[in-house]
Amino acid sequence: MSRNPDRCPTHPGELLREDVIPATGKSKVEIARMLGVSRQHLHDLLAERKPVSPEVAVRLAKLFGNAPLVWIKMQGAYDAWHATREVDVSAIPTLSAAPGNSATS
Repeated sequence: MSRNPDRCPTHPGELLREDVIPATGKSKVEIARMLGVSRQHLHDLLAERKPVSPEVAVRLAKLFGNAPLVWIKMQGAYDAWHATREVDVSAIPTLSAAPGNSATS
């Protein structure tokens, strides 16, 4: 079963806010301190006003025992979904590579 392409992917902040942080039993202040980020930065992330940067992804991965790429891929999917709907590419042609033409030859 594939995901509906018209449905926006989940922002990592939503996952943190709704599932991950509550499951820890820790306050947001404690989580911010453990991550080494300001409370405001964490609140902006949880409110989906800030993206998960690679630096924050590394911190989240360490704290929650997963890989940074989990957080980066979530953020990338969210950003790409919005960009495909907001960026006008109608004036940009689509190129196709000529047979036998490659960057390595």
